[in-house]
Amino acid sequence: MSNNPPHWPQGYQRVVLSQVDSTNAEALRQASRLTDPTWFLGLQQTAGRGRRGRAWADPPGNFSATLAIRLTDAPAKLALRSFVAALALHEALIAITGLEIGFALKWPNDVLLNGGKLSGILLESTGQGVLAIGIGVNLRSRPAANPDAGGFAPACLRDETGISVTPEEFLNHLAPVYAQWEERLVTYGFEPVRTAFLARVARLGEPLIARTQHDEIHGVFKTIDETGALVLDTRNGRVTVPAADIFFP
Repeated sequence: MSNNPPHWPQGYQRVVLSQVDSTNAEALRQASRLTDPTWFLGLQQTAGRGRRGRAWADPPGNFSATLAIRLTDAPAKLALRSFVAALALHEALIAITGLEIGFALKWPNDVLLNGGKLSGILLESTGQGVLAIGIGVNLRSRPAANPDAGGFAPACLRDETGISVTPEEFLNHLAPVYAQWEERLVTYGFEPVRTAFLARVARLGEPLIARTQHDEIHGVFKTIDETGALVLDTRNGRVTVPAADIFFP
């Protein structure tokens, strides 16, 4: 593990909580009082949440944190922060472990390690101009069951790499690289984020299955478009999928 994490990003605040129901819930409760971007790190999270209201299993020693950031973007651009967070996670994990092989991104925002789901990201908004970007990473142990894994077995950083890192140490690496990717998005738009994501994403050019609330779409993963939507080539032509759970056949 690197002994010299990047410097904490200027203008970002940090709150460390010994116990919290959900770091996203705490960030949303504090939203009206926040002026600077603020990381909420929960050392013990008792009621973590995943996408679509699913539970997020969170054994002690794993990483649970939320970045609350005040933004004036339209909802479609706010949603692009899921790609920013995924890229920051990917970069932080490589910096900590020194390993590039084994890590990959799964659209729209999961990080895979040796084919298993290592992390999850959940975006929520208060309607008060604050976006909560919740991030969970299996640093120390893999959950017995993870209903939000989309069919992927959970992976654990320590089990897969032999590297132990504390939640505080992980945040010290994650926060600076997130700030860098956020600045790129704000300065240059989504294209550099999109290009970087496609360079790291799993199964590009290969078959996959996208399951929405109403359909199951089989196709070849062609790209993601300028809105972040999944683009598949199917037997019925090209299909754009804004939101879905994806599975690898």
